[in-house]
Amino acid sequence: MKQLIVHCGPDSTQMALLEEDKLVEYAAERSQKRGLVGSFFKGKVMNVIPGMQAAFVDIGQKKNAFLYIDDLLHPHLEMQPKQKPSISDLLKPGQELILQVVKEAMGNKGARVTTHFSLPGRWLVYMPSAGYVAVSKKIRREEERQRLKEIGEELRTPEEGLILRTIAEHEEKEAVAEDLLQLRRQWESILDKGASASAPFTLHQDLSMVQRLMRDVYSPETDELIMDCPEQAGEAASFLKTMLQGKSPEIRIYGGDTPLFDYLGIRQQLDRAFQRKLWLPEGGYLVWDTTEALTVIDVNTGKFTGGENLEDTVFRTNLEAAREIARLVRLRDTGGIIIVDFIDMSSEDHRAAVLDMLENYLTGDRTQHHILGWTKLGLLEMTRKRMREQTVY
Repeated sequence: MKQLIVHCGPDSTQMALLEEDKLVEYAAERSQKRGLVGSFFKGKVMNVIPGMQAAFVDIGQKKNAFLYIDDLLHPHLEMQPKQKPSISDLLKPGQELILQVVKEAMGNKGARVTTHFSLPGRWLVYMPSAGYVAVSKKIRREEERQRLKEIGEELRTPEEGLILRTIAEHEEKEAVAEDLLQLRRQWESILDKGASASAPFTLHQDLSMVQRLMRDVYSPETDELIMDCPEQAGEAASFLKTMLQGKSPEIRIYGGDTPLFDYLGIRQQLDRAFQRKLWLPEGGYLVWDTTEALTVIDVNTGKFTGGENLEDTVFRTNLEAAREIARLVRLRDTGGIIIVDFIDMSSEDHRAAVLDMLENYLTGDRTQHHILGWTKLGLLEMTRKRMREQTVY
């Protein structure tokens, strides 16, 4: 059973995604601190730094945004010049241009911006100038991938780019076409505002957290949608009705005296998930350390002695750890470089099985990630993209 739970408090909105009563995803957004990722701005170039191949741009926030040269060049690699130009040939101080935020400001760094624009819809992501069609890697069946790619090629203009999302699997062409039409209108509105606005200026804000959840997290596989805020539930219902072209799923409004997250056991799961030492069900445990540079996860057998021999105990602990790490990386929204120190395994088959377990359980992760494999020291390396500030519970 898959449940999407939304709690609206006076200071923040919180989301929890449960699968078989187990917490797999959590997000929170402060009421007075709406995120910038996905929003569009008219920005003014303040400094151009050739040595960094980057520029700092005023988009109207506390800190100037960071624009790297790769985010100025054509989004399709085949269309980029073989010799990368100097950024000073492309930008001058005082120049104004439309930009989109792709990474939140974090610490003492401003937001990262790009000219590789993308607008996510229900069934696809629209990229006005990317010039290609792609299909979500999570759609595995080749016939369906080919069908969706053909739909994308039929619908787009030569300069446009489309990514067919996982949720578009088995969707009709007409629904995809309607989604594309709405995204084109949205893009035209941004361009119209950008043509007349003076920088710095906000051209388009991404959806509210509740609407983003309906767009990105809610799916036909969601068995139950529970909210404790009637007003936002109305907003969600209206958004879903538009997005699903008239179909409006039932939203259960919770009005009990016990706080929603406590009533469903979410608060207790969060308390456990964000500890440094995390016990595994069979008695092993993880130690989770995050620094500015990377996250290190250490796997230990702990109290688990249930294997037939030491090698079997180690293997079973590592398998359980891989499954739990996949869940917790997603739940804690861990980003950047991640190093996992599994217990040493001499069997290549065991190492391959642990890697497969991690990959399989990460398929539900909506955030881009790459498993790079084993180092010579037997550590597992992976990276995970972080666009927003890391979740702190």
